[in-house]
Amino acid sequence: MTAITHGCTVARYLALRLAELGITHLFGVPGNHLGPFLTTLRAEGAIEWVGTPTEGGAGQAADAYARVHGVGAAAVTYSVGAFNLLNACGGAYVEQVPLVAINASPPYEQWQNYRALGLLTSHMSPRPESNLDVYRQVTVDAQVISNPGLAPAQIDAALTACLSERRPVYLEVMEDLWDEPCAEPGEPILRRERPFSARNQLLLDHAVNAILTLVEEHAGPDGTPRPIVWAGEEIDRFRLGGQLTDLVEGTGVPFCTTVGAKAVVDEDLPQFHGVYNGHASHPDVHGVFKDWATCRIGLGAWSTSKNLGGEQCVGDDWVMAANGGVSVGTSYFPDVQLEQLLPALQDALAKRYGSGGLAADYYAEAHAHLGESVDRPAGLEQYRASLRTSGSRSRHAERHTERLTYDGVFDRINHFLGHETRQDWTVVSDAAFSLIGSMNLSLSAGGFLSQVSWLSIGWSVGAATGAALAPERGHARPMVFVGDGAFQETCQEISTHTRLGLRSVVFVMDNGHFYGIEQMLVHPAYYADDQGASHDPDFYNVLHPWHYDRLAAVFAGKETPANGITIAHTSELDDLLTRLTDPADPVNAGPLLVRVRLHRHDYPRAMAYKVKVNHPKGTGNG
Repeated sequence: MTAITHGCTVARYLALRLAELGITHLFGVPGNHLGPFLTTLRAEGAIEWVGTPTEGGAGQAADAYARVHGVGAAAVTYSVGAFNLLNACGGAYVEQVPLVAINASPPYEQWQNYRALGLLTSHMSPRPESNLDVYRQVTVDAQVISNPGLAPAQIDAALTACLSERRPVYLEVMEDLWDEPCAEPGEPILRRERPFSARNQLLLDHAVNAILTLVEEHAGPDGTPRPIVWAGEEIDRFRLGGQLTDLVEGTGVPFCTTVGAKAVVDEDLPQFHGVYNGHASHPDVHGVFKDWATCRIGLGAWSTSKNLGGEQCVGDDWVMAANGGVSVGTSYFPDVQLEQLLPALQDALAKRYGSGGLAADYYAEAHAHLGESVDRPAGLEQYRASLRTSGSRSRHAERHTERLTYDGVFDRINHFLGHETRQDWTVVSDAAFSLIGSMNLSLSAGGFLSQVSWLSIGWSVGAATGAALAPERGHARPMVFVGDGAFQETCQEISTHTRLGLRSVVFVMDNGHFYGIEQMLVHPAYYADDQGASHDPDFYNVLHPWHYDRLAAVFAGKETPANGITIAHTSELDDLLTRLTDPADPVNAGPLLVRVRLHRHDYPRAMAYKVKVNHPKGTGNG
């Protein structure tokens, strides 16, 4: 048993353990109950405190930091701060993000006074368990630390659960415990994986054999197997990108990703064919995934409404390996872990079909399968080129007067990222039209972050802070796409970008102060004609208009520059992107707010399936 010494306190113990996990930044909003811990944190020197304007923004930053680094942390003050952090913690729980939520509570003495006299002080509730009970719903371990002698064990248990379950944990620490002595840290905090036993091996073998049988039974008309892999969020959360790459390169099997797993591996891999998102998929991606392929193998993919894009279920020609088990058609194999399944499936497919035996010209074959002729160079490179060149600059004078559209913006950005910039960018996409528009950008591994299940609007603005500060992506520049309604939720987090000198570029997609996605989901008939002459928007979807670009001047300081501009035409977007490639241009000195003015009746082409019209949605300008 480790002896208690005066060299370590509860505050120092927690600071040391967080640093041990490689956490370099702690996000949050201070308060008197949290002050002693932050003083100790600075004295230790390994972790930098990042104060944010809101607890929600701190949680968003910690969430994105954890997605990149593997674990993140936020610290707040009891009740008033903790309940503001709850939304971000709920999102991290749903999306399997390891986040440590630290809640500094009133001192032990005050709790005793309440029990004896009923005396409530600031932030206290008549229910002492109120914060704990709430956080138990969105964490895998929740601890209240009221005894310094027990603090090390409680902290270690929570952090171990955080790493092992890859979900948030909660530590509530009473203020007068921070400076109390406790034991020094002992053995390092390690992830505890589920054991792999002979029983697990048997279940794994059965699952792999069932997958092979499904592939054979659902071969193409000529008897050739046509599986396609659908790589999902758990590939990212479990850090299995290398195994996925080995699988597709070793077998040649084509793969798509879910929206949430976009850029989990390099999208220049020849086997990659885009993001599959149900009816919202790019037509070429949808053609290969649903028409050419005869069975689909989901690896770490979640069957959420966002990932399925309007589809209600998967079929009996699907494999879905996620959440600790594998369903193959109508059969289910529990307790089969993705980490073991990937190499086992690679070996089985290679043994059955040979190394690279599942490779094919999927693009050409998909079109042939649909009875279409391909009169141009076929293959994945043609598909990629069609995406990237669709946004290339035009020399026609008309570009100066062309109004920007969602599709025009993202096509042009895609060309910029693929051909014009030498910088490394991390695209951080918010929910709704921003997410739909950005899912077809072609990006390198690790270059995309989004919250696709919880879908808390405004997430991207705070998340960009965490993405920029995570050591693994610290060299990359954040590029944020956020709707105007979403931006109004979290605009103050631009203050953090400015304070830290982050050179973020935040595109606020201003479609005429309007919740476009909500209108699309509730009454898509509003979009049935370009002018909306026969349809009025629902009153509750209309926002108060802001001059978003002018907020940069509000947040800027003498030593902390920030800039804001408004663009409405394609030529203005071209000029802006040219400026982004010039390091000496003042717009690159700090964060840049870009108000992108769009027509209220515009929407991304991928959402056309929602709108009942007699002619297909055009591809947009640009």
